[in-house]
Amino acid sequence: MRIGFGYDNHRLKEGRKLMLGGIEIPSPAGEDAHSDGDVLIHAIIDALLGATANGDIGRHFPPSDDKYKDISSTLLLKETMKITKAEIINLDTTIILEKVRLKDHIEAIRESLSLLLNVELSRISVKAKSHEKMDATGRGEAIEAYAVALLAND
Repeated sequence: MRIGFGYDNHRLKEGRKLMLGGIEIPSPAGEDAHSDGDVLIHAIIDALLGATANGDIGRHFPPSDDKYKDISSTLLLKETMKITKAEIINLDTTIILEKVRLKDHIEAIRESLSLLLNVELSRISVKAKSHEKMDATGRGEAIEAYAVALLAND
C-alpha cells in the first residue's frame, strides 16, 4: 500500500465561482487561481501524485501554461488518474472555509468525487471546518483543503 498527502489553498475573490470536488457551491466569492481553483481536487491530486512518487500538481499542470487557464480541475483529476493509475482504497479530506457553511453540500461533493475517481462512496470522506476567525482563512480571505489517499500498490 501507498499513502499520499495533499494540501492546497487559494485566496477568495468576489465574482469567482466556488468549486469544491467538482461541485459549484453558492457563494459570493470563489477561488482566485489559474484554473477553476478547486482546492479540494487540487489537494487530492497532490495526494495521488505523492503516493505514487510523481511530483506535485505544479509539475504536471503548471500555472505558467496558458492551456490550464480557467480549466476545470475535474479534467486535471482525470489526467492525474491516468498518470498515477491509482487504485484508491480510501480518501480522507478536510476543507477549511470560514464564511460559507458546507454541511448541506458534503454529500453532493462526496458523490461527485466517487464518480470522478470511480471509488465507492463509502471510501470517500469529506469534512468541513473553520479556522475560528484566526489567520487569512479565518478572516474569510482564503480557503484550504487537505487530503490523504491510501492506494493499493500494484
